[in-house]
Amino acid sequence: MAVRAGIWALLLALHIQAGDGQRVEMDSSKSGFVGSKVELRCIFINSNPPVKISQVTWQKLLNGTKQNVAIANPALGVSVLPPFKERVRFTQDAVRRSTPSLEDTTIEFNNLQLSDEAAYICEYTTFPAGNRESAVNLTVYARPLTRMTLTTPTIVARAPRRKMTVATCVSANGKPPSVIKWDTRLKGEATYQETRNQNGTVTVRSNFVVIPSRDTHKQKLTCIVTYRHERISESVVLNVQYEPEVKIEGFDANWYLNRQDVQLTCKADANPPVTIYQWKLLNGSLPSNVEIKNNTLFFKGPVTYDLAGTYVCDATNGIGTRTGIVDVNITEVNQERARAGTQIKDTKEEFPATLPTGIATPRPGPHTTGAAIGGAVGGVVLLAVAAVLLFVFLHRRQRTFKGDYSTKKHVFGNGYSKAGGLPNHPPIPKNLQYQEDSDDEKKPAQIGHTAGFEASERNFDAESEDLKRPYFTVDEGESREYDERTLAFQYDPEPEIADDMISQTDGSVISKKEWYV
Repeated sequence: MAVRAGIWALLLALHIQAGDGQRVEMDSSKSGFVGSKVELRCIFINSNPPVKISQVTWQKLLNGTKQNVAIANPALGVSVLPPFKERVRFTQDAVRRSTPSLEDTTIEFNNLQLSDEAAYICEYTTFPAGNRESAVNLTVYARPLTRMTLTTPTIVARAPRRKMTVATCVSANGKPPSVIKWDTRLKGEATYQETRNQNGTVTVRSNFVVIPSRDTHKQKLTCIVTYRHERISESVVLNVQYEPEVKIEGFDANWYLNRQDVQLTCKADANPPVTIYQWKLLNGSLPSNVEIKNNTLFFKGPVTYDLAGTYVCDATNGIGTRTGIVDVNITEVNQERARAGTQIKDTKEEFPATLPTGIATPRPGPHTTGAAIGGAVGGVVLLAVAAVLLFVFLHRRQRTFKGDYSTKKHVFGNGYSKAGGLPNHPPIPKNLQYQEDSDDEKKPAQIGHTAGFEASERNFDAESEDLKRPYFTVDEGESREYDERTLAFQYDPEPEIADDMISQTDGSVISKKEWYV
């Protein structure tokens, strides 16, 4: 008996040692969305030689309490317990055979529910090694229901202006909770609220608050919901009703006498559209020649002073009535033409048509400014050339003296005298010849028709008689020197001066009788 007991103890030790190589493989965690499918893997790694599997049991561990889900027994078969009976099954057919194979006992959840979230244990019962088990954590997500709504189909902007919620964005029954943001050009503010539901989901609500006005009409408002790695967006366009925004068009501040067919139009921006337009003239009635068509006043015939006044247009829609006003004044002349004429006059004064010298120059224009400057420079140059010619001409005349015998004596042949003649002057030879002036010398230089030149020409004409007189003569004994144009005289001996003559500072002599006259 003692020997037999020792043998059984040895065999048991060997079995236990062999069982050390056995293990259960499972995923550490799994997840899925409500309504979806999820597999929970469970595989038994047997030893060599293998041990005998007596039973496999799946259990749900929640708050420290275990609940059987499914059992696989080689002798009794497969069993799924309520409330999982309709939604859990073993995925391997070998488990359900009459001679089952229990190495792979993976189960599958169909129509996953939030209540399925828990830790699940897969336990193997073996002989003689005992029990081997492992666990997996199952997380169940709930995709939220997202919607965006307008507070009211139609938003009315009324006075006094107040803040109001125009749109609401909701992400309901989500797990985990969503994040909501707004995308819009509207100037407003958003409010947020979270509500935790009994089933573990969260509902997030956000309201967008603005002050309704004409500017908020037809503005786009987008709600963006971020759930885990997903992004959901929804948009609405605001429909804001407001009173008419009125203005009167047509008066251009240039209604002048006899202008034809002028008109005034009442323009109104409103939602809903304007249904009634009413015209009136302050402090009076509308002119008799006016015709009203819809929102326009047509003034028939020419403009008269009777059209002047303050015109008022009342525009009415379903929200209210607003007014537009314009002051019409009548002028005697066309203001646009008057302004154009003033501009032309200013241009003429700034750019004269002719230079002071009488030289014509083009009117200024886009391409004539440079030409005007060039013409002015040319005129200045022409004046300078004319002045040089005049100086040369006068200098030549000054050096070439022509006179008669009634002049006073001048040492260098220039000047006139009040005396009748010179005493003791040698007789003039009869055969002495004098060089005549050429025609060019007798004619004044052609230098234009300026005012200064005309004065010079009058001086030339006044002296024309003197130019025709013979040259001043001297004694043949006196030496003569000539250049191209001027005859100069030099006296070897200084001429004697009579007692009754007086020398002058310019080299001439005059009688004492004339000196004292």
